[in-house]
Parts: sequence; structure tokens; C-alpha cells
Amino acid sequence: MSSPFNGLFDRITHSSAVSHWRRVAREARQMGLPDLRRERQKARQLRTYLNELIHSADERLALPMIGSHAFQKPFGTDWYWRPELWRGPLPSPGMSSVETKSMLGDEVTLFHDCAFSELTLRQLRNLREADLAPYGLRMDVFKFDGSFLSLVINLPKAALTDLSRSHIIRMDTIVEMEKPLEIFARLNIKHGPNTEQIVRELPLYEEDVLVEFDLAYSKLNEKRIQKAWVDLIFEGPEMNQVILRELTFSRRPRAAF
Repeated sequence: MSSPFNGLFDRITHSSAVSHWRRVAREARQMGLPDLRRERQKARQLRTYLNELIHSADERLALPMIGSHAFQKPFGTDWYWRPELWRGPLPSPGMSSVETKSMLGDEVTLFHDCAFSELTLRQLRNLREADLAPYGLRMDVFKFDGSFLSLVINLPKAALTDLSRSHIIRMDTIVEMEKPLEIFARLNIKHGPNTEQIVRELPLYEEDVLVEFDLAYSKLNEKRIQKAWVDLIFEGPEMNQVILRELTFSRRPRAAF
């Protein structure tokens, strides 16, 4: 338990820091360039830790619970994961006229071949009682002159630990659309010089939208696995809005016969 002295000291230290940065901010336009450069570097270092603190605090304090990994998992699941975009607030929640290879957070990347981008991405706060994921992703597509559009989700290293051909990888999602379109999920696993790919179409009009990738039917070299990612491929996305309210992954050993 902290003492009253420590609490008083923390308040004094905080007040002093706030006063310092208030003064620096006010003087920034008239400050000499060497001093300005030095203060900018200190501010950037401070911002890194502040963003980390704010992200962690928002995860724990907001409702529905930010940072939650809670979702229904198949029996025998030995790994499960909800990407950061659906768990907690991102420092930059959205972008417009999105160029190909643009990232929203550290795990989601948009790819397309449009000559002129009329695409927007935005992280949304989920507020519905039925939502387990704290956040969702909205993609607005206006004119689309490309031949492909995909979201790439990089799977963490934990997904690859002890991964074998006896595993089934499952992806669950909740999708809302303005008008019908087809969405395909492609699992990619790089092993040595080769990349194993398994493609499934999302059953968008079923009650539970999920796909499973059974690695028993792959040619995966279990000893040379390097990385894995999933492409969400959108067919005919023009003049449409797609909201991914949820996106989760899990892994389990397939049943022995």
C-alpha cells in the first residue's frame, strides 16, 4: 500500500510535468531550432509511453470490456486470438483514400490495385449487447477500378508454436453489408521456400459465419514453418459498406479416428 507521502509526491511531480509541457507547448513557435528539436525528441519519447498507458487503460476500463479475448471456442482449443483492431482502440482509428499496403494498427493491412483509391477504413466502437468484441472495422468502398481488394491479418507467433498437420484453424466473424457480395478467406503458411494456401468462402447467410482450415489436407512442412497470415478477399466491393463486427481465430487438434 502506498503511503500518503508517496501520493503527495506523485501529485507534485505530475503537476510539475504538466506545467513544464504546457510552457514548452506555448513557447514552441518562438523557440530556437536546436531547443525545439531537443524538446520534440523528448516529447516523442514521452508520447510513446503515454499512448501505451492510454491504450492499456482504455482496454481495462471501457465497456464492453476492451482487450477481451472472450468468445466461444471449440472443444479442445489449444490457441485462440482476437486481433488488436477488434480488442482495443488504435492510435489512428481510420484513414481515407487508402493506398495499397496501408496498415491499420500493427496486424491488418489493406491491399488493392486501384489506380485511384476511393476506399476508407475506420475502427468502430461496438455497443450492441450481442457484441463480444469491443471494436469492429468498417470499410467503405465507392468507385472501384481495381481487380482485387483484400485485408491481410498477420497471425502471431503463438499460432505457429507446435503447429502441425493434425490441426484445424478456425476463423469466426460477424459481417454486415449494405448489399450482397462474396468474401473468401485464404490461409497462408510460409514453410521454407514454399507457401501453403487453403481457401474457403465465408457462409455469409448462415447464422454462424465461420470457416475451418484443415491442415491434414495440406503439404505443410511442420519443421520449417516461418509465418502465417489470412487474406480476406472481397469480390465485387464497389459502392458497398462492409462492417466486420468480430474477427477471431482458434486452433485445435483434429479428432483422431
